[in-house]
Amino acid sequence: MQIWRSLDDVPADLGPTAVVIGNFDGVHLGHRHVVARAREIADQRGLTVVAVTFDPHPMAVLRPEHAPTTLTSLEVRAQLLGEVGADAMLAVPFDRDVAAWTPEQFVERVLVDTLHAGAVVVGANFRFGNRAAGDVGTLRETGERFGFTAEGIPLDGGPQVWSSTYVRMSLAAGDVAGAAEALGRPYAVRGVVVQGDRRGRELGYPTANVPTSEMVAAPPDGVYAGRLRRLDTGETYPAAISVGTNPTFAGERERRVESYVLDRDDLELYGVEVEVSFVERLRGMVAFEGVEKLIEQMKDDVDQARTLLEAR
Repeated sequence: MQIWRSLDDVPADLGPTAVVIGNFDGVHLGHRHVVARAREIADQRGLTVVAVTFDPHPMAVLRPEHAPTTLTSLEVRAQLLGEVGADAMLAVPFDRDVAAWTPEQFVERVLVDTLHAGAVVVGANFRFGNRAAGDVGTLRETGERFGFTAEGIPLDGGPQVWSSTYVRMSLAAGDVAGAAEALGRPYAVRGVVVQGDRRGRELGYPTANVPTSEMVAAPPDGVYAGRLRRLDTGETYPAAISVGTNPTFAGERERRVESYVLDRDDLELYGVEVEVSFVERLRGMVAFEGVEKLIEQMKDDVDQARTLLEAR
């Protein structure tokens, strides 16, 4: 999957394209249907499918105090878009100059001069240009002048439509199953395993610890059933996952995603990049009165995770 990080990176000899436009954060089912439609058009007309997104998220530039947490990195977005039919991704560097472009300037500079668009497919609620002045109708009108077709795909889902905002709301509520329904796959976070305090190993449940970032979406503190995948080998393991700061032990403040691979204490994962996916929430985070009660609860968590994952 080719990633172009500026308009200048796009090859000058790029042929005609079918373009999809959006933030594509999370690449949920609504996004996938937009790309699928572009892929269909591209195969019929011999076009290259290019996904246009923005980096950083426009809100991080225009109203940084309201910028949403990120569901997927640019690289993961490209991978997921490629899996559903995109050939390349153009990440337009978003700044206040780009924000000031009129819809017509965006069309001419990005769609016409750079990508040689023959078709454009977006979500039905798509808005673009300065003060979000452009919409699907604008694309159709300008497309008639510049020789590309444009269509808006009806929003999917219900009763609330699928959107990146909906996924973030589901995660914030601990509803990882709801997030998975909108995404078409379990929500996952990625990171490099770091050495922790090794307390899990002492308790009989060694964990792979991945620090969290305030700008990356993660479920609320609690315990989850899920899976851990090594990104170097692709090996995937069932896991009981703790998100939080270990409130049973005083003084711990760092929020982490800690994954215990079920029934395995022989894995060496320090320094390995992993993907941790969340299948179901088991319980909230609790401070226990003593290590014995914590171990008892951990055993119950592991049993619940095993039963749930085996059933799935």
